[in-house]
Amino acid sequence: MAHSHDHYQNGPNKKNLLISIVLNAVITIAEFIGGVFSNSLALISDAAHNLSDTMAIIISYIAMIIGKKDSTAKNTFGYKRIEILAALFNAIVLIVISVYLFYEAYERFLNPEPIKGKTMLIVATIGLFGNLFSVLLLHKDSSHNLNVKAAYLHLIGDTLSSVGVIIGAILIYYLEIYWIDPLLTVIIGLVIIKATWSILKETIDILMQASPAGLDLEKIQDELEKHSEIKNIHHIHAWSLSDNIIHFQCHADVNNNLAIGDIDEIRIELENILHDSFGIHHVTIQMELDTCTQKSAITNRN
Repeated sequence: MAHSHDHYQNGPNKKNLLISIVLNAVITIAEFIGGVFSNSLALISDAAHNLSDTMAIIISYIAMIIGKKDSTAKNTFGYKRIEILAALFNAIVLIVISVYLFYEAYERFLNPEPIKGKTMLIVATIGLFGNLFSVLLLHKDSSHNLNVKAAYLHLIGDTLSSVGVIIGAILIYYLEIYWIDPLLTVIIGLVIIKATWSILKETIDILMQASPAGLDLEKIQDELEKHSEIKNIHHIHAWSLSDNIIHFQCHADVNNNLAIGDIDEIRIELENILHDSFGIHHVTIQMELDTCTQKSAITNRN
Protein backbone atom coordinates (compact mmCIF):
# COMPACT_ATOMS: atom_id res chain seq x y z
CA MET A 1 0.00 0.00 0.00
CA ALA A 2 0.93 3.68 -0.05
CA HIS A 3 3.09 3.60 3.10
CA SER A 4 5.03 0.48 2.11
CA HIS A 5 8.77 1.00 2.20
CA ASP A 6 9.31 -1.58 -0.54
CA HIS A 7 9.58 0.01 -3.96
CA TYR A 8 7.38 -2.16 -6.16
CA GLN A 9 9.25 -2.07 -9.46
CA ASN A 10 8.12 -4.88 -11.72
CA GLY A 11 4.35 -4.42 -11.61
CA PRO A 12 1.74 -7.17 -11.62
CA ASN A 13 2.20 -10.44 -13.50
CA LYS A 14 0.63 -9.86 -16.95
CA LYS A 15 0.18 -13.55 -17.77
CA ASN A 16 -1.74 -14.20 -14.53
CA LEU A 17 -3.98 -11.19 -15.21
CA LEU A 18 -4.77 -12.44 -18.73
CA ILE A 19 -5.59 -15.97 -17.50
CA SER A 20 -7.90 -14.43 -14.86
CA ILE A 21 -9.66 -12.29 -17.49
CA VAL A 22 -10.41 -15.32 -19.73
CA LEU A 23 -11.42 -17.52 -16.76
CA ASN A 24 -13.76 -14.90 -15.30
CA ALA A 25 -15.34 -14.11 -18.66
CA VAL A 26 -16.16 -17.83 -19.10
CA ILE A 27 -17.60 -18.09 -15.55
CA THR A 28 -19.68 -14.92 -16.09
CA ILE A 29 -21.27 -16.29 -19.28
CA ALA A 30 -21.84 -19.75 -17.71
CA GLU A 31 -23.49 -18.28 -14.59
CA PHE A 32 -25.67 -15.88 -16.56
CA ILE A 33 -26.94 -18.65 -18.88
CA GLY A 34 -27.33 -20.97 -15.86
CA GLY A 35 -29.21 -18.26 -13.98
CA VAL A 36 -31.65 -17.73 -16.86
CA PHE A 37 -32.27 -21.49 -17.32
CA SER A 38 -32.66 -22.23 -13.59
CA ASN A 39 -34.59 -18.95 -12.94
CA SER A 40 -32.11 -18.13 -10.13
CA LEU A 41 -31.59 -14.42 -9.37
CA ALA A 42 -28.71 -15.38 -7.04
CA LEU A 43 -26.86 -17.00 -9.96
CA ILE A 44 -27.50 -13.95 -12.14
CA SER A 45 -26.23 -11.69 -9.34
CA ASP A 46 -23.18 -13.93 -9.00
CA ALA A 47 -22.70 -13.57 -12.77
CA ALA A 48 -22.94 -9.77 -12.37
CA HIS A 49 -20.36 -9.96 -9.59
CA ASN A 50 -18.14 -12.03 -11.86
CA LEU A 51 -18.66 -9.55 -14.69
CA SER A 52 -17.44 -6.81 -12.36
CA ASP A 53 -14.42 -8.99 -11.50
CA THR A 54 -13.69 -9.43 -15.20
CA MET A 55 -14.00 -5.66 -15.74
CA ALA A 56 -11.75 -4.99 -12.73
CA ILE A 57 -9.03 -7.22 -14.12
CA ILE A 58 -9.39 -5.82 -17.68
CA ILE A 59 -9.12 -2.27 -16.24
CA SER A 60 -6.06 -3.36 -14.19
CA TYR A 61 -4.45 -4.74 -17.33
CA ILE A 62 -5.17 -1.64 -19.47
CA ALA A 63 -4.10 0.68 -16.62
CA MET A 64 -0.88 -1.27 -16.21
CA ILE A 65 -0.01 -0.88 -19.92
CA ILE A 66 -0.92 2.86 -20.03
CA GLY A 67 0.65 3.52 -16.60
CA LYS A 68 4.05 2.46 -17.96
CA LYS A 69 4.07 5.13 -20.67
CA ASP A 70 6.85 7.71 -20.27
CA SER A 71 6.26 11.22 -18.94
CA THR A 72 5.69 13.99 -21.48
CA ALA A 73 5.90 17.80 -21.43
CA LYS A 74 2.13 17.86 -20.84
CA ASN A 75 1.96 14.90 -18.41
CA THR A 76 5.16 15.42 -16.43
CA PHE A 77 4.10 12.86 -13.79
CA GLY A 78 3.51 10.25 -16.51
CA TYR A 79 0.30 8.19 -16.60
CA LYS A 80 0.44 6.35 -13.26
CA ARG A 81 -2.76 7.95 -12.03
CA ILE A 82 -4.78 6.20 -14.77
CA GLU A 83 -4.71 3.19 -12.40
CA ILE A 84 -6.46 5.22 -9.69
CA LEU A 85 -9.09 6.56 -12.11
CA ALA A 86 -9.70 2.98 -13.29
CA ALA A 87 -10.11 1.71 -9.71
CA LEU A 88 -12.56 4.56 -8.96
CA PHE A 89 -14.63 3.82 -12.09
CA ASN A 90 -14.79 0.12 -11.24
CA ALA A 91 -15.85 0.79 -7.64
CA ILE A 92 -18.73 3.04 -8.78
CA VAL A 93 -19.91 0.45 -11.36
CA LEU A 94 -19.92 -2.23 -8.64
CA ILE A 95 -22.04 -0.16 -6.28
CA VAL A 96 -24.56 0.63 -9.06
CA ILE A 97 -24.86 -3.10 -9.91
CA SER A 98 -25.42 -3.91 -6.21
CA VAL A 99 -28.22 -1.36 -5.85
CA TYR A 100 -29.93 -2.79 -8.95
CA LEU A 101 -29.66 -6.32 -7.49
CA PHE A 102 -31.29 -5.12 -4.24
CA TYR A 103 -34.26 -3.85 -6.27
CA GLU A 104 -34.57 -7.16 -8.16
CA ALA A 105 -34.34 -9.14 -4.90
CA TYR A 106 -37.12 -7.00 -3.38
CA GLU A 107 -39.36 -7.90 -6.35
CA ARG A 108 -38.57 -11.59 -5.82
CA PHE A 109 -39.38 -11.40 -2.10
CA LEU A 110 -42.82 -10.06 -3.00
CA ASN A 111 -43.35 -12.61 -5.81
CA PRO A 112 -41.31 -15.81 -5.21
CA GLU A 113 -40.74 -17.91 -8.33
CA PRO A 114 -39.84 -21.63 -8.68
CA ILE A 115 -36.15 -22.36 -9.30
CA LYS A 116 -34.32 -25.38 -10.80
CA GLY A 117 -32.02 -26.23 -7.91
CA LYS A 118 -29.94 -28.88 -9.72
CA THR A 119 -28.89 -26.53 -12.57
CA MET A 120 -28.18 -23.81 -10.02
CA LEU A 121 -25.98 -26.20 -7.99
CA ILE A 122 -23.90 -27.41 -10.97
CA VAL A 123 -23.24 -23.89 -12.33
CA ALA A 124 -22.42 -22.41 -8.89
CA THR A 125 -19.88 -25.22 -8.27
CA ILE A 126 -18.15 -24.47 -11.61
CA GLY A 127 -18.09 -20.78 -10.59
CA LEU A 128 -16.56 -21.60 -7.21
CA PHE A 129 -13.60 -23.55 -8.65
CA GLY A 130 -12.95 -20.90 -11.31
CA ASN A 131 -12.91 -18.15 -8.70
CA LEU A 132 -10.62 -20.08 -6.35
CA PHE A 133 -8.10 -20.54 -9.16
CA SER A 134 -8.16 -16.78 -9.98
CA VAL A 135 -7.71 -15.88 -6.29
CA LEU A 136 -4.54 -18.02 -6.18
CA LEU A 137 -3.25 -16.40 -9.39
CA LEU A 138 -3.63 -12.82 -8.12
CA HIS A 139 -2.74 -13.35 -4.43
CA LYS A 140 0.90 -12.21 -4.70
CA ASP A 141 0.27 -8.96 -6.62
CA SER A 142 -2.76 -7.91 -4.53
CA SER A 143 -0.61 -6.41 -1.74
CA HIS A 144 1.30 -4.10 -4.13
CA ASN A 145 -1.23 -2.70 -6.59
CA LEU A 146 -4.58 -1.03 -5.86
CA ASN A 147 -6.24 -2.27 -9.05
CA VAL A 148 -5.11 -5.85 -8.54
CA LYS A 149 -6.20 -5.54 -4.91
CA ALA A 150 -9.63 -4.39 -6.15
CA ALA A 151 -9.87 -7.39 -8.49
CA TYR A 152 -8.57 -9.73 -5.77
CA LEU A 153 -11.13 -8.50 -3.21
CA HIS A 154 -13.94 -8.95 -5.74
CA LEU A 155 -12.75 -12.50 -6.43
CA ILE A 156 -12.65 -13.37 -2.72
CA GLY A 157 -16.15 -11.92 -2.35
CA ASP A 158 -17.29 -13.92 -5.36
CA THR A 159 -15.74 -17.12 -4.01
CA LEU A 160 -17.72 -16.62 -0.79
CA SER A 161 -20.89 -15.81 -2.70
CA SER A 162 -20.43 -18.97 -4.82
CA VAL A 163 -20.32 -21.00 -1.59
CA GLY A 164 -23.53 -19.24 -0.51
CA VAL A 165 -25.20 -19.98 -3.85
CA ILE A 166 -24.19 -23.68 -3.58
CA ILE A 167 -25.77 -23.91 -0.10
CA GLY A 168 -28.86 -22.08 -1.39
CA ALA A 169 -29.10 -24.44 -4.39
CA ILE A 170 -29.01 -27.48 -2.07
CA LEU A 171 -31.81 -25.99 0.09
CA ILE A 172 -33.87 -25.13 -3.00
CA TYR A 173 -33.32 -28.56 -4.60
CA TYR A 174 -34.21 -30.61 -1.51
CA LEU A 175 -36.59 -28.33 0.46
CA GLU A 176 -37.95 -25.91 -2.21
CA ILE A 177 -37.22 -22.85 -0.02
CA TYR A 178 -37.36 -20.33 -2.88
CA TRP A 179 -36.97 -17.16 -0.77
CA ILE A 180 -33.36 -18.24 -0.14
CA ASP A 181 -32.60 -17.02 -3.70
CA PRO A 182 -33.39 -13.27 -3.21
CA LEU A 183 -31.87 -13.44 0.29
CA LEU A 184 -28.57 -14.66 -1.20
CA THR A 185 -28.80 -11.90 -3.81
CA VAL A 186 -28.98 -9.25 -1.05
CA ILE A 187 -26.06 -10.86 0.83
CA ILE A 188 -23.94 -10.92 -2.37
CA GLY A 189 -24.78 -7.24 -2.95
CA LEU A 190 -23.68 -6.35 0.60
CA VAL A 191 -20.43 -8.29 0.13
CA ILE A 192 -19.77 -6.34 -3.09
CA ILE A 193 -20.43 -2.97 -1.39
CA LYS A 194 -18.30 -3.81 1.68
CA ALA A 195 -15.33 -4.89 -0.45
CA THR A 196 -15.69 -1.85 -2.70
CA TRP A 197 -16.18 0.87 -0.07
CA SER A 198 -12.58 0.91 1.22
CA ILE A 199 -11.23 1.04 -2.35
CA LEU A 200 -13.62 3.89 -3.21
CA LYS A 201 -12.45 5.83 -0.14
CA GLU A 202 -8.77 5.22 -0.88
CA THR A 203 -9.03 6.26 -4.54
CA ILE A 204 -10.87 9.47 -3.58
CA ASP A 205 -8.19 10.24 -0.95
CA ILE A 206 -5.47 9.84 -3.58
CA LEU A 207 -7.31 12.02 -6.13
CA MET A 208 -7.90 14.67 -3.42
CA GLN A 209 -4.12 14.64 -2.77
CA ALA A 210 -4.73 13.65 0.86
CA SER A 211 -1.67 12.73 2.92
CA PRO A 212 -1.04 9.00 2.50
CA ALA A 213 -2.51 6.78 5.21
CA GLY A 214 0.11 5.72 7.72
CA LEU A 215 2.37 8.73 7.02
CA ASP A 216 2.83 10.81 10.21
CA LEU A 217 3.67 14.36 9.09
CA GLU A 218 4.39 15.57 12.65
CA LYS A 219 6.88 12.74 13.13
CA ILE A 220 8.53 13.61 9.79
CA GLN A 221 8.76 17.27 10.81
CA ASP A 222 10.32 16.31 14.19
CA GLU A 223 12.89 14.02 12.51
CA LEU A 224 13.94 16.66 9.98
CA GLU A 225 14.14 19.40 12.64
CA LYS A 226 16.58 17.24 14.67
CA HIS A 227 19.23 18.13 12.06
CA SER A 228 21.70 20.53 13.70
CA GLU A 229 21.63 23.02 10.80
CA ILE A 230 17.83 23.20 10.51
CA LYS A 231 15.89 25.91 12.34
CA ASN A 232 12.41 24.73 11.28
CA ILE A 233 10.45 22.82 8.65
CA HIS A 234 7.23 24.37 7.28
CA HIS A 235 4.82 24.39 4.29
CA ILE A 236 4.67 20.57 4.29
CA HIS A 237 2.78 18.73 1.54
CA ALA A 238 2.63 14.95 1.07
CA TRP A 239 0.50 13.15 -1.51
CA SER A 240 0.25 9.92 -3.48
CA LEU A 241 0.65 9.84 -7.25
CA SER A 242 -0.59 6.24 -7.31
CA ASP A 243 -1.13 3.78 -4.48
CA ASN A 244 2.61 3.10 -4.07
CA ILE A 245 4.35 6.33 -5.13
CA ILE A 246 4.56 9.06 -2.46
CA HIS A 247 5.61 12.66 -3.17
CA PHE A 248 6.78 15.06 -0.43
CA GLN A 249 7.67 18.72 -0.40
CA CYS A 250 8.51 21.28 2.30
CA HIS A 251 10.42 24.48 3.08
CA ALA A 252 13.50 24.11 5.32
CA ASP A 253 14.88 27.08 7.28
CA VAL A 254 18.65 26.88 7.91
CA ASN A 255 20.36 28.54 10.89
CA ASN A 256 23.19 30.28 9.04
CA ASN A 257 23.98 31.91 5.71
CA LEU A 258 25.89 28.99 4.18
CA ALA A 259 27.57 28.42 0.83
CA ILE A 260 25.45 26.68 -1.80
CA GLY A 261 27.59 23.53 -1.58
CA ASP A 262 26.94 23.25 2.17
CA ILE A 263 23.20 23.85 1.63
CA ASP A 264 23.19 21.02 -0.93
CA GLU A 265 24.83 18.68 1.59
CA ILE A 266 22.14 19.46 4.18
CA ARG A 267 19.36 18.97 1.61
CA ILE A 268 20.77 15.55 0.62
CA GLU A 269 20.94 14.56 4.30
CA LEU A 270 17.26 15.55 4.75
CA GLU A 271 16.30 13.58 1.61
CA ASN A 272 18.12 10.53 2.99
CA ILE A 273 16.13 10.76 6.26
CA LEU A 274 12.88 10.82 4.25
CA HIS A 275 14.01 7.93 2.08
CA ASP A 276 15.45 5.68 4.81
CA SER A 277 13.00 6.32 7.67
CA PHE A 278 9.74 6.93 5.81
CA GLY A 279 10.11 5.22 2.42
CA ILE A 280 9.58 8.48 0.47
CA HIS A 281 11.43 8.50 -2.86
CA HIS A 282 10.16 11.69 -4.56
CA VAL A 283 11.22 14.75 -2.55
CA THR A 284 11.36 18.52 -3.18
CA ILE A 285 12.88 20.67 -0.41
CA GLN A 286 13.00 24.47 -0.69
CA MET A 287 16.00 25.65 1.38
CA GLU A 288 15.58 29.11 2.99
CA LEU A 289 17.21 31.59 5.33
CA ASP A 290 14.22 33.06 7.17
CA THR A 291 12.40 34.24 4.03
CA CYS A 292 8.88 32.91 4.77
CA THR A 293 6.69 35.03 7.07
CA GLN A 294 4.28 32.10 7.56
CA LYS A 295 6.11 29.30 9.43
CA SER A 296 3.32 26.83 10.21
CA ALA A 297 3.84 23.20 9.13
CA ILE A 298 0.55 23.10 7.22
CA THR A 299 -0.21 26.36 5.43
CA ASN A 300 -3.67 27.48 4.25
CA ARG A 301 -2.15 29.06 1.19
CA ASN A 302 -1.11 26.73 -1.63
